[in-house]
Amino acid sequence: MGPKNFIIAIVLAVALSVGIFVATRVQTPPTLIAGLVLPATTPLPEFTLVDQSGNAVTPDSFRDQWDLVFFGFTHCPDICPATLQVLSAARDQLAAAGHEPLPRIVLVSVDPERDTPELIGQYVGYFGDGNLGITGSLDELRKLTAGLGIFFEKQPGDGKSYAVDHSAAVLLINPDGEFHGLFSGAHRIENYVHDLPLIMAGK
Repeated sequence: MGPKNFIIAIVLAVALSVGIFVATRVQTPPTLIAGLVLPATTPLPEFTLVDQSGNAVTPDSFRDQWDLVFFGFTHCPDICPATLQVLSAARDQLAAAGHEPLPRIVLVSVDPERDTPELIGQYVGYFGDGNLGITGSLDELRKLTAGLGIFFEKQPGDGKSYAVDHSAAVLLINPDGEFHGLFSGAHRIENYVHDLPLIMAGK
């Protein structure tokens, strides 16, 4: 090998070593799987509802913790219990992995006609401790849903036997009481376990 070729080989070897060094230390920023962070957070609209203990729930009730908010109802046969179970399992996995803080799970009833505070309290209790159930007047509920772009509509039925169509998204409310992001269906445990720590850490 001539002197010129030898120098070229040395340069290539150094460049390769530098490339390997940089590649092992510069990581691609983590990306979200299913969560969507809003370009600008949005304050919650003014409303007054009640929780499972009969206490007033206002926008201030969503301050000082992260909340995963789902709009559903206790007589829902499928998507509501399935979604709440996913949220509960995801939170359990985050807790087991030592992630802090853990988000609170919130169910806002879109069926206030049947969902009394007592009933919704029993229902959210099936999915773990510390969950918040919210119900109240239809007028106040519409203030909240309209401000967040949540759809719901009662379907025709006989007496107390009816269904309610509703949005299936899970909204993420930040500790400043602002609409921060959302997860649309299909809801999967692993998506929440992966995305929530990133979103809550601001990555």
